[in-house]
Amino acid sequence: MQGAMRVTRPWALELEYTQVMMACLLMRDENRFPRNILLIGLGAGSLTKFLYRHCPLAHLTVVEIDARLVDVASEHFGLPDDPVRLKMVIGDGVDYMMASDQTFDLILVDGFNEHAHPGDLNTLPFYRACLSRLSEPGLLVVNLIGLSHGVKGGFAHIESAFEDRTLMFPKCKSGNTIAFASTAGVINISLDELKAKSIVFEQRTGLALLPILTRLELMETNAA
Repeated sequence: MQGAMRVTRPWALELEYTQVMMACLLMRDENRFPRNILLIGLGAGSLTKFLYRHCPLAHLTVVEIDARLVDVASEHFGLPDDPVRLKMVIGDGVDYMMASDQTFDLILVDGFNEHAHPGDLNTLPFYRACLSRLSEPGLLVVNLIGLSHGVKGGFAHIESAFEDRTLMFPKCKSGNTIAFASTAGVINISLDELKAKSIVFEQRTGLALLPILTRLELMETNAA
């Protein structure tokens, strides 16, 4: 489990990769997005708490395979107890995705086993199931870590499922690489627009995404 919390700032995101995952909130109209969120993997509950606090109109569903992590997050990491807005499901993320008929505006995948491997969460059938469970225009955000064939192999599954409507951010210092995928059109919001929105976002949430966007700009410049 990757997780960290400062007692004085229990709602803040301390790990860089979780901060990068929240760049998804810059890619859509914040007045309407998101309303229904699915998180595969709870960990210490950092992403869940951040979204619960800063997306007050959203309903969250969290699927976690290990019930002990839910207890730990509740007892030691301040996981909210709100059955109206926050639904906890103990089960396998792949099984849930294949069986569910519910749709979500935003799906975040941050699940892996004790060997830091995502297993069946990183397969083409799973990502196709994610696509079928997303509303229009929905977003998928995936933490690519611990892939035996490398990040590019995992990202290729996402590209195939979403027909290249994808974006991959630079690798974090921790080794995590975050991928984004969209149901409708390419993710073509400009970096200038993302930067402008990040300033407003920081004022509202306290999370500074501008340094992360600067790294993305450098990556794209070097690739050009």
